[in-house]
Amino acid sequence: MGKDTGFKEFERVVPAYEPVDERIRHWQEFALPMAQAEVEQQGARCMNCGVPFCHSGCPLANVIPDFNDHVYHGKWERALKALYSTNNFPEFTGRICPAPCESACVVAINKPAVTIKNIEVSIIEKAFEEGWAVARPPATRTGKRVAVIGSGPAGLAAADQLNRAGHHVVVFERADRPGGLLRYGIPDFKLAKSVVDRRVNLMLDEGVVFRTNTHVGVDYPASQLLAKFDAVVLAGGSSKPRDLPIPGRDAVGVEYAMDFLRQSNKRIAGDEISAGTEILATGKDVVVIGGGDTGSDCVGTSIRQGARSVTQVEIMPRPPEGRTDATPWPVHPGPRMLSTSTSQAEGAARDWAVMSKEFLADDAGALRAIRAVRADWSSGGPKEIPGSEFELPAQLVTLAMGFLHPEHAVLDDFGVDKDDRGNCASSGYATSREGVFVAGDMRRGQSLVVWAISEGRECARAVDEYLTGRPSLLAGKDVARSDVALAL
Repeated sequence: MGKDTGFKEFERVVPAYEPVDERIRHWQEFALPMAQAEVEQQGARCMNCGVPFCHSGCPLANVIPDFNDHVYHGKWERALKALYSTNNFPEFTGRICPAPCESACVVAINKPAVTIKNIEVSIIEKAFEEGWAVARPPATRTGKRVAVIGSGPAGLAAADQLNRAGHHVVVFERADRPGGLLRYGIPDFKLAKSVVDRRVNLMLDEGVVFRTNTHVGVDYPASQLLAKFDAVVLAGGSSKPRDLPIPGRDAVGVEYAMDFLRQSNKRIAGDEISAGTEILATGKDVVVIGGGDTGSDCVGTSIRQGARSVTQVEIMPRPPEGRTDATPWPVHPGPRMLSTSTSQAEGAARDWAVMSKEFLADDAGALRAIRAVRADWSSGGPKEIPGSEFELPAQLVTLAMGFLHPEHAVLDDFGVDKDDRGNCASSGYATSREGVFVAGDMRRGQSLVVWAISEGRECARAVDEYLTGRPSLLAGKDVARSDVALAL
């Protein structure tokens, strides 16, 4: 796979970015594409390892050595087929996935990992340029109808797979445009909405139907849906944000991160924002509470909106800069190892072990600052450090502390059981109600986009077997364990 000695001959090279002072002036993606020859050379770094741990590192079980090898040899169309065999949307994962596959790369034991993520997005972008990524509607239809609730990555993946199997698929989305989190949760500078539209248009050409502005379980009863469809997939995501109920929570200027990001994306799309409802960072001191990807997106958005200052705080202690005994190879360290996102690198201040105690408002009720205290984690949990209290100036705070569970109104209308975390309970991907299935964050809780796509694929397989009595859709792990990709 690749060149046997490539990882010794060639250094890791990733795309360059536009300079910070240029990219913060616009909302477009700012990664600069690499020349084809450079990407092919990076494919050569994929070593002929006995056990490709990248397979298990990837939730989709992408056959990574295969498409790396094809790219190295200039066989880009074969690389696309290998990539498509396990991943419906490499243009999404190649942009926004944190690349746990690279954490599991064997080269990464003592050298920088193979640039799997960039190779992946390079393959799909070349495919669109060359006209290989085209609509391929199924040759025959089964006559079965499936409703998919939610058009985020899990819903889109389930719909795409079920449509390939020949079922009639209708995707219901409560927002005005399809895409879910991809559309309204991720800033344009990380994922251009033209990329989402491009994929949705392909799915439309392949026969998938999208019904937007339709909130199933609220303004479209589940009973009506169940009467019209042979199966239903619940893929609405985990949409209940974690709150911070401290004194002053009702101050004007304390907002949920997703409300802030959603409004920004709608504004960029040209939508009019109602007067009096605007959430803007322009000219303000912004504090982002939460150190994850959503918080980072708030940082980049605030900087582009012209914030006076941006500070991101996290209750957890500052993580170590490298792997420790708690994060051995090939474990994906995630937040347990220090990393700096492109947004954080654009000028945000970062602080750790900070406990927010109170939102301070002026006489008009508008936020002016946060009263906080330092946290001591030496005993295993956060304890306030006496005498460490301080104030952070803030006229806008975004709460980016994750999500609790899906919207319960939808689950209650379908009459499905919940688990002890408030997610939809399931046996495999089947809920407690006949013919109703669940995928993505609604089932497993808040997770990565790549996990959502994997969940959608696996759920589609379960639905297909339920409708036909036989499994006709390969899951990613089946492809990785077979000779399918090699035959491509």
